[in-house]
Amino acid sequence: MKAELTATDQGHLRRALELAEGGRGRVSPNPLVGAVIVRDGDVVGEGFHAELGGLHAERAALADCRERGEDPAGATMYVTLEPCAHQGRQPPCVEAILEAGIGRVVIASEDPSGKAAGRGPGILRDGGVEVAFASGAEVTAARRLNQPFRKHARTGLPLIVLKMAMSLDGQTATAPGDSPWISGPLSRDLVHEWRAESDAIAVGIGTVLADDPLLTARVEDARQPLRVVFDSQARLPLDSQLLQTLDRAPVCAVVAPDAPADRVAALKDAGAEIITAPDIESALRELGRREVTSLFLEGGWTLASAFLSAGQIDESRTFIAPMLLGRQPNPASRAGAVTGPARQSALWSSTQSVGDDTLITATYKEW
Repeated sequence: MKAELTATDQGHLRRALELAEGGRGRVSPNPLVGAVIVRDGDVVGEGFHAELGGLHAERAALADCRERGEDPAGATMYVTLEPCAHQGRQPPCVEAILEAGIGRVVIASEDPSGKAAGRGPGILRDGGVEVAFASGAEVTAARRLNQPFRKHARTGLPLIVLKMAMSLDGQTATAPGDSPWISGPLSRDLVHEWRAESDAIAVGIGTVLADDPLLTARVEDARQPLRVVFDSQARLPLDSQLLQTLDRAPVCAVVAPDAPADRVAALKDAGAEIITAPDIESALRELGRREVTSLFLEGGWTLASAFLSAGQIDESRTFIAPMLLGRQPNPASRAGAVTGPARQSALWSSTQSVGDDTLITATYKEW
């Protein structure tokens, strides 16, 4: 049941949310989770899910209790996501909670996956533990923390985040021979952090042919994302940087059913993974089956408009650079403009400065 929490309860949940961030970019397809254990008003244990296959937050917090020489019996555990009751890469957290004698568990958000669905809280209640679901700002924060996990659990599809950069006069590409960068260096550093937090990066074949990008995350100790090219006719060059750097990160080409068989075979021989799909949603569903829970969309306008037309953009992050490129928009670039029912209005948005650029973040769907 939902519970009215005290200011102290809310403070401990906010601390659990802070701890959960420690696993960002390292635990997918698992969710980000943090936990705090409090007895007699004192914090006696803290933990978070730090890496895929490692201790879940609840067990990490209990381990911290033991390291501090504290007894968690009768204590309250604050956790950002309902404790699991199934055997996965780790044993069920509800077993550890019951064994430790925790007296009360305060949960910020439910787990929407089929193998959870309230089972953990039910087992805890049956074991004599008081269970309370939070309400208010901490619930919203906990759900937003795990949008990729929540969407994948509910739909089988990855969360799609579209990144764009444009000038004040609406240009998204510079003229041939000019510097390719529209956004500034701080913005580009932030993009690398976003790449490192994503399961996959996607571009269209037009971007690859024009720029020959590497699409890695230039962040120290980053987990490199899967690099996905939407390439209907299997035109990805065999000498591209993508295929020449398979030792850094895998590459997946999404091709149409009518793609030339010889080119598809050549890409396979070069080491690329192949997804054959008639449309974007089918491709995303296959990526979801491969446990891709988040896809960072970095292609040009053609790919972005195709995703928008398919209703497959959950969030956009747009850098506005303080420059005028002084070129007339190419009418051909507007040929695929999205109008009518496919247009999406943001549920909420925010604006911040990143160096000289302005970053507008807009969320279109929440899971």
